[in-house]
Amino acid sequence: MAIIITDECINCGACEPECPNTAIYEAGAEWKIADGTGVSGSYTLEGDKIVASDAIQQPISDEVYYIVPDKCTECQGFHEEPQCAAVCPVDCCVPDPDREETEEQLLARKTRLHL
Repeated sequence: MAIIITDECINCGACEPECPNTAIYEAGAEWKIADGTGVSGSYTLEGDKIVASDAIQQPISDEVYYIVPDKCTECQGFHEEPQCAAVCPVDCCVPDPDREETEEQLLARKTRLHL
């Protein structure tokens, strides 16, 4: 499952530089699949939405830092545990119960993001 940042986030920013997929963004920041990945051309997002990898996407949250689920691999293939959760001082980086994924799915996403 992807990791989410709850509304208990204090916007400290400790999590953002720890993400190997550049999946974490500041509140209100636009994002792109291409940010910090090897993806070029088109990319299929959750829900079978096809976007250009360099197309600007709207922020997921305007209140707190957020994680783009299409880029989150729970650090599979990089680290033993999600690094955002490891450094969060208020424990607000938690598994998203609405996005349960297997290790194989997460590793496949890592492969797609880091060609």
